[in-house]
Amino acid sequence: MSGRLTVIGLGPGNADQVTPEASRAVAEAKFFYGYKPYLDRLELRADQTRVASDNREELARSKDALIKAAEGHDVAVVSGGDPGVFAMAAAVCEAIEAGPAEWRAIDVAVVPGITAMLAVAARIGAPLGHDFCAISLSDNLKPWDLIELRLLAAAGAGFVIALYNPISKARPWQLGRAFECLTAILPGTTPVIFGRAAGRPDERIEVTLLADVDAQKADMATCIIIGSPETRIIKRDDRPALVYTPRSSTGQRK
Repeated sequence: MSGRLTVIGLGPGNADQVTPEASRAVAEAKFFYGYKPYLDRLELRADQTRVASDNREELARSKDALIKAAEGHDVAVVSGGDPGVFAMAAAVCEAIEAGPAEWRAIDVAVVPGITAMLAVAARIGAPLGHDFCAISLSDNLKPWDLIELRLLAAAGAGFVIALYNPISKARPWQLGRAFECLTAILPGTTPVIFGRAAGRPDERIEVTLLADVDAQKADMATCIIIGSPETRIIKRDDRPALVYTPRSSTGQRK
């Protein structure tokens, strides 16, 4: 007998940004696997069970959830933001590919959510209005040399860049080094947005320029958006500035 496994994205943390589809999926599942702070955001019934694990145990969490689903249960794997963006959907797929044959018979669904770069962008205007990419600065699962290569390639091609996992106690220098790489390619007037906890009570959104950037203003709750040379800041007297990247491009470089 095979059950069902649903990977659910809860968005950036504001309850209003949880989609109706995600809410329905939560109501239908019986067992919930996830990082404890994400599970704590759920209001579960007495017949629903949380199974919490540490933030860096994604593959083990996925395997435990698949074992439970293979027993015939309705299981949810919970993720912040969108589960397909540096999150749990890929870990579940990885576990299925490497796991026993019966896991491939499980009914698997992925429920999308609002990811951090979209929440931050919405608070400031439209910095993702033209071509953009997302890069995780975590070198836990890939070499730092590859991250630098991608940063330089994206900046050189004129992409707006959203940086995930920018800094942590275990990775204190990578963000500063990333800014050094980008400064070699992009003009100092390039807008940089620090978006911390977008949509939550402790939200902090700050716009600065690449020439003035301070990596110490970020933490793991921060998503950083670095504009292209064409990204603009619209100042508005007593209202917050708007940052946007025009829909058309002339290929402007440094």
